[in-house]
Amino acid sequence: MNKLKVTQIRSIIDRSKKQKLTIEALGLGRPNYSNILPDNPQTRGMLEVVKHLVKVEQVAN
Repeated sequence: MNKLKVTQIRSIIDRSKKQKLTIEALGLGRPNYSNILPDNPQTRGMLEVVKHLVKVEQVAN
């Protein structure tokens, strides 16, 4: 299965509660924090909610 490297690039200050909780669920929390996540529909759905706050890259296995 492919993996995604997700990096938070913007702060969650003045964002909605849903966006803050989604960033926390992705394992992020501060700008420039990164996490490797599986590429599946659940992860893609969470990324769609916060696409303006994160940068996503494909990672080879």
